[in-house]
Amino acid sequence: MIRIAVDAMGGDNAPAELVAGAVEAVREKSEIKVLLIGQEEAVNRELSKYTYNKEQIEVIGASEVIATEEPPVNAIRTKKDSSLVVGMNMVRRKEADALVSAGSTGAILVGGQVLVGRIKGVERPPLAVLIPTERGVSLLLDGGANVDARPSHLVQFAKMGSIYMEHVMGVKSPSVAIVNIGAEEEKGNALVKETFPLLKECGDIRFTGSIEAREIPHGGADVIVAEAFVGNVILKLYEGVGATLLSKVKEGMMTSLRSKIGALLVKPALKATLKDFDASRFGGAPLLGLKGLVVKTHGSSKRTEVKNSIIQCLTFTEQRINEKILESLKETKENA
Repeated sequence: MIRIAVDAMGGDNAPAELVAGAVEAVREKSEIKVLLIGQEEAVNRELSKYTYNKEQIEVIGASEVIATEEPPVNAIRTKKDSSLVVGMNMVRRKEADALVSAGSTGAILVGGQVLVGRIKGVERPPLAVLIPTERGVSLLLDGGANVDARPSHLVQFAKMGSIYMEHVMGVKSPSVAIVNIGAEEEKGNALVKETFPLLKECGDIRFTGSIEAREIPHGGADVIVAEAFVGNVILKLYEGVGATLLSKVKEGMMTSLRSKIGALLVKPALKATLKDFDASRFGGAPLLGLKGLVVKTHGSSKRTEVKNSIIQCLTFTEQRINEKILESLKETKENA
Protein backbone atom coordinates (compact mmCIF):
# COMPACT_ATOMS: atom_id res chain seq x y z
CA MET A 1 0.00 0.00 0.00
CA ILE A 2 0.95 3.63 -0.55
CA ARG A 3 1.21 5.22 2.92
CA ILE A 4 -0.07 8.79 3.01
CA ALA A 5 0.27 10.81 6.21
CA VAL A 6 -2.39 13.45 6.83
CA ASP A 7 -1.91 16.37 9.22
CA ALA A 8 -5.30 15.94 10.88
CA MET A 9 -4.91 19.09 13.01
CA GLY A 10 -3.97 21.52 10.24
CA GLY A 11 -6.39 23.98 8.65
CA ASP A 12 -9.62 25.77 9.49
CA ASN A 13 -11.77 22.62 9.48
CA ALA A 14 -9.53 20.25 11.44
CA PRO A 15 -9.93 17.53 12.39
CA ALA A 16 -13.48 16.90 11.07
CA GLU A 17 -12.97 17.54 7.35
CA LEU A 18 -9.48 16.02 7.29
CA VAL A 19 -10.80 12.80 8.79
CA ALA A 20 -13.83 12.77 6.48
CA GLY A 21 -11.59 13.27 3.45
CA ALA A 22 -9.35 10.42 4.56
CA VAL A 23 -12.34 8.10 4.90
CA GLU A 24 -13.60 9.03 1.43
CA ALA A 25 -10.13 8.43 -0.04
CA VAL A 26 -9.76 4.90 1.36
CA ARG A 27 -13.29 4.04 0.29
CA GLU A 28 -12.34 5.02 -3.27
CA LYS A 29 -8.80 3.57 -3.40
CA SER A 30 -8.01 0.20 -1.85
CA GLU A 31 -4.25 0.65 -2.40
CA ILE A 32 -4.03 3.61 -0.01
CA LYS A 33 -3.28 3.53 3.71
CA VAL A 34 -3.86 6.86 5.49
CA LEU A 35 -1.89 7.74 8.61
CA LEU A 36 -3.96 10.34 10.46
CA ILE A 37 -1.63 12.38 12.67
CA GLY A 38 -3.01 14.44 15.51
CA GLN A 39 -4.54 14.52 18.98
CA GLU A 40 -5.80 10.96 19.29
CA GLU A 41 -8.99 11.60 21.23
CA ALA A 42 -10.22 14.25 18.78
CA VAL A 43 -9.24 12.22 15.70
CA ASN A 44 -10.79 8.98 16.97
CA ARG A 45 -13.98 10.82 17.89
CA GLU A 46 -14.36 11.91 14.27
CA LEU A 47 -13.40 8.49 12.91
CA SER A 48 -16.10 6.82 15.00
CA LYS A 49 -18.73 8.53 12.84
CA TYR A 50 -17.79 6.49 9.76
CA THR A 51 -17.65 2.96 8.43
CA TYR A 52 -14.42 2.10 6.59
CA ASN A 53 -11.77 -0.58 6.20
CA LYS A 54 -9.91 -0.37 9.53
CA GLU A 55 -6.73 -1.70 7.92
CA GLN A 56 -6.55 1.38 5.68
CA ILE A 57 -6.53 4.06 8.39
CA GLU A 58 -4.18 4.33 11.36
CA VAL A 59 -4.10 7.09 13.96
CA ILE A 60 -0.66 8.43 14.92
CA GLY A 61 -0.60 10.47 18.12
CA ALA A 62 0.77 14.03 18.15
CA SER A 63 0.01 16.28 21.11
CA GLU A 64 0.84 19.71 19.63
CA VAL A 65 -0.65 21.90 16.89
CA ILE A 66 1.10 24.59 14.84
CA ALA A 67 -1.22 27.59 14.46
CA THR A 68 -1.32 29.62 11.25
CA GLU A 69 -0.13 32.80 12.93
CA GLU A 70 2.97 31.24 14.56
CA PRO A 71 6.44 32.16 13.19
CA PRO A 72 7.23 29.15 10.94
CA VAL A 73 10.90 28.62 11.82
CA ASN A 74 10.28 28.81 15.56
CA ALA A 75 7.23 26.53 15.31
CA ILE A 76 9.13 23.83 13.42
CA ARG A 77 12.04 24.07 15.85
CA THR A 78 10.08 24.02 19.13
CA LYS A 79 6.94 21.97 18.44
CA LYS A 80 8.56 18.60 17.85
CA ASP A 81 5.37 16.72 18.70
CA SER A 82 3.09 18.75 16.43
CA SER A 83 1.09 16.87 13.81
CA LEU A 84 2.97 18.66 11.00
CA VAL A 85 6.48 17.98 12.32
CA VAL A 86 5.66 14.34 13.13
CA GLY A 87 4.32 13.91 9.58
CA MET A 88 7.38 15.55 8.01
CA ASN A 89 9.71 13.29 9.98
CA MET A 90 7.73 10.22 8.91
CA VAL A 91 8.24 11.22 5.26
CA ARG A 92 11.95 11.83 5.90
CA ARG A 93 12.34 8.40 7.52
CA LYS A 94 10.36 6.74 4.68
CA GLU A 95 7.66 5.67 7.15
CA ALA A 96 5.20 7.52 4.91
CA ASP A 97 5.30 8.03 1.13
CA ALA A 98 3.68 11.46 1.31
CA LEU A 99 2.22 14.09 3.63
CA VAL A 100 -0.93 16.15 3.06
CA SER A 101 -1.49 19.26 5.19
CA ALA A 102 -3.94 22.16 5.20
CA GLY A 103 -1.89 23.87 7.91
CA SER A 104 0.42 26.90 7.96
CA THR A 105 1.96 27.47 4.52
CA GLY A 106 5.09 28.99 6.06
CA ALA A 107 5.61 26.04 8.40
CA ILE A 108 5.07 23.58 5.54
CA LEU A 109 7.67 25.37 3.38
CA VAL A 110 10.20 25.52 6.22
CA GLY A 111 9.57 21.96 7.37
CA GLY A 112 9.73 20.63 3.83
CA GLN A 113 13.19 22.03 3.25
CA VAL A 114 14.63 21.55 6.75
CA LEU A 115 13.10 18.20 7.77
CA VAL A 116 12.34 16.39 4.50
CA GLY A 117 15.18 18.01 2.55
CA ARG A 118 15.72 18.90 -1.11
CA ILE A 119 16.63 16.48 -3.88
CA LYS A 120 20.33 16.88 -4.70
CA GLY A 121 20.64 19.57 -7.34
CA VAL A 122 17.31 21.28 -6.66
CA GLU A 123 18.00 24.90 -5.73
CA ARG A 124 14.51 25.94 -4.56
CA PRO A 125 11.38 23.76 -4.25
CA PRO A 126 8.35 25.59 -5.73
CA LEU A 127 4.68 25.21 -4.86
CA ALA A 128 3.06 23.76 -7.98
CA VAL A 129 -0.60 24.82 -8.17
CA LEU A 130 -3.08 23.37 -10.66
CA ILE A 131 -5.52 26.00 -11.90
CA PRO A 132 -8.64 25.44 -14.06
CA THR A 133 -8.67 26.99 -17.54
CA GLU A 134 -10.87 27.10 -20.62
CA ARG A 135 -8.89 24.19 -22.09
CA GLY A 136 -8.66 22.09 -18.95
CA VAL A 137 -5.93 22.77 -16.41
CA SER A 138 -2.56 24.53 -16.18
CA LEU A 139 0.24 24.27 -13.64
CA LEU A 140 1.35 27.54 -12.04
CA LEU A 141 4.70 27.55 -10.25
CA ASP A 142 5.89 29.06 -8.08
CA GLY A 143 2.60 29.61 -6.26
CA GLY A 144 4.09 31.02 -3.06
CA ALA A 145 7.34 29.45 -1.87
CA ASN A 146 10.23 31.53 -3.28
CA VAL A 147 9.61 35.27 -3.54
CA ASP A 148 13.19 36.23 -4.43
CA ALA A 149 13.95 33.69 -7.14
CA ARG A 150 16.90 33.71 -9.55
CA PRO A 151 16.84 32.79 -13.26
CA SER A 152 18.31 29.34 -12.57
CA HIS A 153 15.45 28.67 -10.12
CA LEU A 154 12.83 29.50 -12.75
CA VAL A 155 14.52 27.19 -15.24
CA GLN A 156 14.28 24.35 -12.74
CA PHE A 157 10.63 25.23 -12.06
CA ALA A 158 9.94 24.85 -15.78
CA LYS A 159 11.63 21.46 -15.95
CA MET A 160 9.96 20.07 -12.83
CA GLY A 161 6.59 21.47 -13.90
CA SER A 162 6.90 19.80 -17.30
CA ILE A 163 7.63 16.43 -15.67
CA TYR A 164 4.62 16.83 -13.36
CA MET A 165 2.19 17.80 -16.13
CA GLU A 166 3.31 14.98 -18.41
CA HIS A 167 3.39 12.15 -15.91
CA VAL A 168 0.71 13.13 -13.36
CA MET A 169 -1.76 15.04 -15.55
CA GLY A 170 -1.09 13.09 -18.75
CA VAL A 171 -0.26 16.12 -20.95
CA LYS A 172 2.09 14.99 -23.72
CA SER A 173 4.91 17.47 -24.41
CA PRO A 174 3.44 20.25 -22.25
CA SER A 175 3.95 23.84 -23.36
CA VAL A 176 5.90 26.14 -21.02
CA ALA A 177 5.59 29.93 -20.78
CA ILE A 178 6.98 32.61 -18.49
CA VAL A 179 4.66 35.26 -17.04
CA ASN A 180 5.37 38.65 -18.60
CA ILE A 181 3.76 42.04 -19.32
CA GLY A 182 3.92 41.49 -23.08
CA ALA A 183 4.62 38.85 -25.71
CA GLU A 184 7.82 40.47 -26.99
CA GLU A 185 11.10 38.94 -25.83
CA GLU A 186 12.55 42.32 -24.84
CA LYS A 187 9.69 43.05 -22.39
CA GLY A 188 9.69 42.34 -18.68
CA ASN A 189 11.72 43.02 -15.55
CA ALA A 190 15.35 42.02 -15.07
CA LEU A 191 14.46 38.53 -13.84
CA VAL A 192 12.24 37.73 -16.84
CA LYS A 193 14.70 39.20 -19.36
CA GLU A 194 17.53 37.10 -17.95
CA THR A 195 15.45 33.92 -17.66
CA PHE A 196 13.86 34.06 -21.13
CA PRO A 197 16.97 33.09 -23.15
CA LEU A 198 17.84 30.35 -20.67
CA LEU A 199 14.41 28.78 -21.19
CA LYS A 200 14.80 29.09 -24.97
CA GLU A 201 18.02 27.08 -24.75
CA CYS A 202 16.43 24.21 -22.75
CA GLY A 203 16.15 21.19 -25.02
CA ASP A 204 14.10 19.14 -22.56
CA ILE A 205 11.08 21.48 -22.36
CA ARG A 206 8.73 22.96 -25.00
CA PHE A 207 9.15 26.64 -24.29
CA THR A 208 6.63 28.84 -26.12
CA GLY A 209 7.72 32.26 -24.85
CA SER A 210 5.95 34.83 -22.68
CA ILE A 211 2.37 34.66 -21.45
CA GLU A 212 0.32 37.65 -20.29
CA ALA A 213 -1.96 37.20 -17.28
CA ARG A 214 -5.14 37.55 -19.38
CA GLU A 215 -4.15 34.49 -21.43
CA ILE A 216 -3.81 32.23 -18.39
CA PRO A 217 -7.57 31.54 -17.92
CA HIS A 218 -7.78 30.64 -21.64
CA GLY A 219 -5.16 27.92 -21.16
CA GLY A 220 -2.38 29.75 -23.00
CA ALA A 221 0.25 27.34 -21.64
CA ASP A 222 0.32 24.03 -19.77
CA VAL A 223 3.14 25.11 -17.43
CA ILE A 224 3.24 28.74 -16.28
CA VAL A 225 6.49 29.90 -14.68
CA ALA A 226 6.88 32.88 -12.33
CA GLU A 227 8.64 33.77 -9.12
CA ALA A 228 6.45 33.35 -6.04
CA PHE A 229 5.37 36.98 -5.57
CA VAL A 230 3.87 37.17 -9.07
CA GLY A 231 2.60 33.58 -8.93
CA ASN A 232 0.79 34.07 -5.65
CA VAL A 233 -0.80 37.35 -6.80
CA ILE A 234 -2.10 35.58 -9.93
CA LEU A 235 -3.44 32.70 -7.84
CA LYS A 236 -5.22 34.90 -5.29
CA LEU A 237 -6.69 37.20 -7.97
CA TYR A 238 -7.86 34.11 -9.87
CA GLU A 239 -9.68 32.82 -6.78
CA GLY A 240 -11.12 36.23 -5.87
CA VAL A 241 -12.49 37.05 -9.32
CA GLY A 242 -14.00 33.57 -9.63
CA ALA A 243 -15.80 33.84 -6.28
CA THR A 244 -17.03 37.39 -7.07
CA LEU A 245 -18.39 36.45 -10.50
CA LEU A 246 -20.20 33.44 -9.06
CA SER A 247 -21.75 35.59 -6.34
CA LYS A 248 -22.91 38.22 -8.87
CA VAL A 249 -24.39 35.57 -11.18
CA LYS A 250 -26.38 34.07 -8.29
CA GLU A 251 -27.52 37.53 -7.22
CA GLY A 252 -28.64 38.40 -10.76
CA MET A 253 -30.65 35.22 -11.10
CA MET A 254 -32.71 36.09 -8.04
CA THR A 255 -33.74 39.64 -9.04
CA SER A 256 -37.15 38.84 -10.60
CA LEU A 257 -39.62 36.04 -11.25
CA ARG A 258 -38.43 35.82 -14.87
CA SER A 259 -34.78 35.51 -13.82
CA LYS A 260 -35.69 32.84 -11.25
CA ILE A 261 -37.48 30.78 -13.90
CA GLY A 262 -34.47 31.23 -16.18
CA ALA A 263 -32.17 30.13 -13.36
CA LEU A 264 -34.11 26.87 -13.01
CA LEU A 265 -33.75 26.22 -16.74
CA VAL A 266 -29.99 26.87 -16.89
CA LYS A 267 -29.13 25.31 -13.52
CA PRO A 268 -27.99 21.88 -14.88
CA ALA A 269 -25.73 23.44 -17.54
CA LEU A 270 -24.39 26.03 -15.08
CA LYS A 271 -23.53 23.35 -12.49
CA ALA A 272 -21.63 21.35 -15.10
CA THR A 273 -19.67 24.44 -16.18
CA LEU A 274 -18.85 25.47 -12.61
CA LYS A 275 -17.67 21.94 -11.85
CA ASP A 276 -15.03 22.33 -14.59
CA PHE A 277 -13.72 25.43 -12.79
CA ASP A 278 -13.73 23.89 -9.31
CA ALA A 279 -10.04 23.86 -8.32
CA SER A 280 -10.70 21.50 -5.37
CA ARG A 281 -11.14 18.55 -7.76
CA PHE A 282 -7.40 18.71 -8.57
CA GLY A 283 -6.24 18.31 -4.97
CA GLY A 284 -3.46 20.35 -3.38
CA ALA A 285 -0.16 21.93 -4.39
CA PRO A 286 2.92 19.69 -4.14
CA LEU A 287 6.21 21.20 -3.04
CA LEU A 288 8.27 19.91 -5.97
CA GLY A 289 11.90 18.94 -5.58
CA LEU A 290 11.87 17.51 -2.06
CA LYS A 291 13.21 14.05 -1.18
CA GLY A 292 9.67 13.07 -0.20
CA LEU A 293 6.25 14.28 -1.30
CA VAL A 294 4.64 17.12 0.67
CA VAL A 295 1.29 18.49 -0.54
CA LYS A 296 -0.18 21.77 0.70
CA THR A 297 -3.95 22.03 0.41
CA HIS A 298 -6.09 25.10 1.16
CA GLY A 299 -6.48 26.07 4.81
CA SER A 300 -10.25 26.09 4.27
CA SER A 301 -10.25 22.66 2.58
CA LYS A 302 -13.34 20.50 2.91
CA ARG A 303 -13.46 16.71 2.62
CA THR A 304 -13.56 16.57 -1.20
CA GLU A 305 -10.35 18.56 -1.61
CA VAL A 306 -8.67 16.54 1.14
CA LYS A 307 -9.72 13.30 -0.56
CA ASN A 308 -8.44 14.50 -3.94
CA SER A 309 -5.15 15.62 -2.39
CA ILE A 310 -4.65 12.15 -0.92
CA ILE A 311 -5.44 10.46 -4.24
CA GLN A 312 -3.12 12.92 -5.99
CA CYS A 313 -0.28 11.53 -3.83
CA LEU A 314 -1.02 8.05 -5.15
CA THR A 315 -0.53 9.14 -8.77
CA PHE A 316 2.62 11.13 -7.90
CA THR A 317 4.17 8.13 -6.15
CA GLU A 318 3.17 5.58 -8.81
CA GLN A 319 4.65 7.76 -11.55
CA ARG A 320 7.95 8.12 -9.64
CA ILE A 321 7.97 11.90 -10.10
CA ASN A 322 10.89 12.48 -7.70
CA GLU A 323 13.00 9.92 -9.54
CA LYS A 324 12.19 11.58 -12.87
CA ILE A 325 13.15 15.01 -11.48
CA LEU A 326 16.47 13.58 -10.25
CA GLU A 327 17.12 11.97 -13.64
CA SER A 328 16.37 15.27 -15.39
CA LEU A 329 18.81 17.14 -13.15
CA LYS A 330 21.55 14.55 -13.81
CA GLU A 331 21.05 14.86 -17.58
CA THR A 332 21.24 18.65 -17.35
CA LYS A 333 24.50 18.45 -15.38
CA GLU A 334 26.01 15.96 -17.81
CA ASN A 335 25.07 18.12 -20.81
CA ALA A 336 26.37 21.32 -19.24
